[in-house]
Amino acid sequence: MRISMPAARRHAPRHAARSSRRGRNAAFAATGALAISGAGLLGVPSVTGAQAATAPTVTQDRLAPATMVAGKATTASLALHSSACFTAKTVGVGVRDARGTNLDFPGNASNLQICPGGVNFTSGARTLPAGTYTQFGFWQDQAGAWHNLPAQQLVVSTAATPAPAPSPTPTPSATATPTTPAPSSPVAGKSLTWSDEFNSGISWGQRWVGDKSSSYHYGNHNPDDNKLDWLNKNNVSVANGVATFTAAPGSNTLENGKQAWNTGFLTTEGSSEGFQVKTGDYAETRVKLPAGTGAWPALWTWKNGNGEIDSFEYHPDNPNLLELTNHVNPSTPKYYTDASAVAKDQWVTIGTYYGATSVDWYVNGVKVHSDGKGVGANWSAYLILNLSVCAGKYHPAPQGTTPITMAADYVRVYR
Repeated sequence: MRISMPAARRHAPRHAARSSRRGRNAAFAATGALAISGAGLLGVPSVTGAQAATAPTVTQDRLAPATMVAGKATTASLALHSSACFTAKTVGVGVRDARGTNLDFPGNASNLQICPGGVNFTSGARTLPAGTYTQFGFWQDQAGAWHNLPAQQLVVSTAATPAPAPSPTPTPSATATPTTPAPSSPVAGKSLTWSDEFNSGISWGQRWVGDKSSSYHYGNHNPDDNKLDWLNKNNVSVANGVATFTAAPGSNTLENGKQAWNTGFLTTEGSSEGFQVKTGDYAETRVKLPAGTGAWPALWTWKNGNGEIDSFEYHPDNPNLLELTNHVNPSTPKYYTDASAVAKDQWVTIGTYYGATSVDWYVNGVKVHSDGKGVGANWSAYLILNLSVCAGKYHPAPQGTTPITMAADYVRVYR
């Protein structure tokens, strides 16, 4: 989101290569040990002696799904971190039925680096018959030993036929969200201090500004950052408790000769409230990610030519990926991928804890990354939530003139 950025940082992220979709064909013994089928069932060695003394501690942060529908292909996702960086030979998600039959999700990851900052794995899709199963993450060390992570129940239900509604129900709008989560911070000890629930019109001037920002080179447009944006507060509207950001071709021409797109933009900079997040705050938004080619939505911060923390950036050409970046104390951007949580036209909750020594990112209430850098003790900056439009250098520009939209349920800050 900076005024000018090195090209290397804006290239589309590389995705780690995944191993071929093969199960371990292992039986889950009553002791919890694993065995591999081949010429016969062989016991897998455990980690002992000097190897055990140096083995990292691996923690499972999240395992999904907890439920499936019989006959419907579903992927599994696993989030984990370790006490020290190392490379696991294999990572995957195991499933056992009541008889101990191996029904693992396909598509294990090979040679996956696991660090204290965490890593996310998404399996291939599979179907299961109705029933109750045991599900667990697992990893294999370079010596060949298998390690099971905590198990949970996986319930696969039959597809139910919806009961007829007792009375006609109004059809919700395309951007409406069925339920808005009650204010709650995943960071302990925080209380809601500032929010906009978008239950009424935008409070222009008092709470938000929508037509200028010091983060944009020309105030209301910024072609230097590979954007077609031309800020226009008329491109943010509110209805049914949801703010809709729209980007559409406009009548202005940018300095590089390209046609500008009027875009929706909200910033606290320049408002009479002048609200700023600061060290120790947790900020969160719930958004419906856009599907239109060229969309570039983000929640981020800015102040005095810097102060930028990207709670998220999103591009539909990488439909299951969020970019999470600390530009205050620069660290390597985190490319967080989760097909079950991040997708085009899907609601997702994204939050950021601005710690003095580490910035932490949360997706749907679960911590997915800690950078170990932080923002320092006295940092503060203005909030920005917006829908930018790519000019095509690093991600595709819009194809045609069809408007692009993004929806937001709320913006909340806890301290």
